Amino acid sequence: MEQLYHIIIWILSGIIIIFSLIPLIRNDYWTFRVFEFPRLQKWVLNLLILVSYVSVIGLNSGVDYAVSGLLVLNFFYLSYQIYPFLPLSPKQIQSTSKDQQADLSILISNVYQYNRDFHKLEKLVDKEDADLIIMLETDKWWKDKSVESFGHRYSYQVLEDQENTYGMLIFSKLELTETKVRHIIKKEIPSVITNVRLKNNKTFRLYALHPEPPVPGENLYSTARDAEILRVGQEVAKEEMPVIVAGDLNDVAWSYSTTLFLKISGLLDPRRGRGFFSTFHAKHPLFRWPLDHVFCSGHFRVASMKTCKPVGSDHFPVLIKLYLSAIEDDSEELDVDEEDVETAQEKIEAAL
Repeated sequence: MEQLYHIIIWILSGIIIIFSLIPLIRNDYWTFRVFEFPRLQKWVLNLLILVSYVSVIGLNSGVDYAVSGLLVLNFFYLSYQIYPFLPLSPKQIQSTSKDQQADLSILISNVYQYNRDFHKLEKLVDKEDADLIIMLETDKWWKDKSVESFGHRYSYQVLEDQENTYGMLIFSKLELTETKVRHIIKKEIPSVITNVRLKNNKTFRLYALHPEPPVPGENLYSTARDAEILRVGQEVAKEEMPVIVAGDLNDVAWSYSTTLFLKISGLLDPRRGRGFFSTFHAKHPLFRWPLDHVFCSGHFRVASMKTCKPVGSDHFPVLIKLYLSAIEDDSEELDVDEEDVETAQEKIEAAL
């Protein structure tokens, strides 16, 4: 029986170490990219296996010391990976000061196209009364319901409903100008770019995205998703005005491609130093990670950020309140080098 325990622990140890290292392989095939998602879960499993190894099996041979040593190294490696998203790490975007009141609130909700619990979203919209609502996976049914329910409270609207799970609706109390619906990589997947004027006449540029995920049945490769995000990153890097990129990016906050996007664009992640704020999967607590994002230029300060109650979708909505400062703080931008620039361009060219 003791030998069986040994074999089981060895197998589990090998699996968790392999799962941790697979994302280091820079391949766009979905089986490589999917292992980037459960970072916290891998950390917990690695810890459980390590504790079980030491307490149940013990360290009785050179092999035991070697395997447990690898688990310890993997534990510290995974700890290093999740540390930037813990509240005890430095904030990448500073919080508002006492004299800075939020002048913008954004509610993002991937509603899941086939979800028909509209009343739950309606209740959330009424409660939070956000200045800007970005709804994803919206078909005509969702558009009609939304316009009828709360459309009258939002003077500016972008209604790009579709039946392929890539519809996008934007409702805004703030003035939208120079609004464009674009199809950056694929003609069936829209994104929106618009200028948003705050009540104090400050203006920022909003990019709303929902790229295609690398999953069987849709696209086996992450190339198109990565290229759309990185193409926007290149555009943002040239912007002179404050910028927000928001939406369901179908990518986790810590992935290689998202990190590359932050480097290329110069944007900041409000999650860093505050928490994971996992938005998917709303119905499976053990399989959750952050897919819905709000990335900001250094002009913004964070008043608050939270995930909201479920609305019947497989995603939790996320609400963020921001203050737009006249002073840009780019001290926490990630460093970008020539290799990063070349890698981003190669991914874009591969998709196009």
